[in-house]
Amino acid sequence: MNYHENILGTIGNTPLVKLNKTMEEVPALVLAKVEFMNPGNSIKDRMALKMVEDAEKRGDLKPGGTIIECTSGNTGMGIAIAAAVKGYKTIFTTTDKQSKEKVDILRAVGAEVIVCPTNVAPDDPQSYYSVAEKLSKEIPNSFWCNQYDNPSNAVAHYETTGPEIWEQTDGKITHFIVGVGTGGTISGTAKYLKEKNPNIKIWGVDTYGSVFKKYHETGEFDEKEIYSYITEGIGEDILPENVDFSLIDHFEKVTDKDGAVMARRLAKEEGLFLGYSCGSAAAGLVQMKEQLTKDDVVVIVFHDHGSRYVGKVYNDEWMRKNGFLD
Repeated sequence: MNYHENILGTIGNTPLVKLNKTMEEVPALVLAKVEFMNPGNSIKDRMALKMVEDAEKRGDLKPGGTIIECTSGNTGMGIAIAAAVKGYKTIFTTTDKQSKEKVDILRAVGAEVIVCPTNVAPDDPQSYYSVAEKLSKEIPNSFWCNQYDNPSNAVAHYETTGPEIWEQTDGKITHFIVGVGTGGTISGTAKYLKEKNPNIKIWGVDTYGSVFKKYHETGEFDEKEIYSYITEGIGEDILPENVDFSLIDHFEKVTDKDGAVMARRLAKEEGLFLGYSCGSAAAGLVQMKEQLTKDDVVVIVFHDHGSRYVGKVYNDEWMRKNGFLD
């Protein structure tokens, strides 16, 4: 009989799928790494499990303990799945800009969710970073994963995502593109791929209102770059330790509207029902089409599922309200 001992055994080994209609303007072969095939419907399952298991090995997480994390939703889901199997409690802090679906899904898998304001500085006591850290100090036998600075995040992708992509493309990959938030996916995967072939180009997709692109190009952390944006899951107002800027060749910024419109196109034209920032990643790739040739093999990470955004990107009223639909 062929079966897994529990749901955690199904994480990883996600397929590559060729993109067609949405990439007609792009001369290269574009292959999507479809990460919503993971049990928690996102790529974050990989690093969530790694962070939990590494904490167990170090003794930071003990039986009956509580896992605490600040999350935009997907990492929380991955941790919640691991916690359900392993018998831990979970408390997640998130921001009020995240979709209602994300909060409801986290509660459905047994998590306590605390919603914090978006428009506060990272070091403000009300920020979702600060609240998570405070809870971890107050609650006995608890562990704060801190995905932004936890090295297990990038290591998970060095050990799994990178090798999978290399094997699936038979080593022919020339470009890797992904939206950047905590930095674990791009940095861990890039480290593996560049060890295999240092000529592979690594492109990060950023959003307007985030500090990444300017910091990468100038070394300046410019607070004037920081302002509120609608796109979920990419961009930051901090510099996470997991973002290894030395491995990233270029950051491309994409507007909130272009990301949302492309996400809807991917659903209607490719049959891929994806998250908001997947649309941003695809739109960023189209913006950079002039830098590609017919001999290039591009792998783009589609990291989560559209079910998290039914009330937003896939809702005509929400799209019109934000000026994204005529």
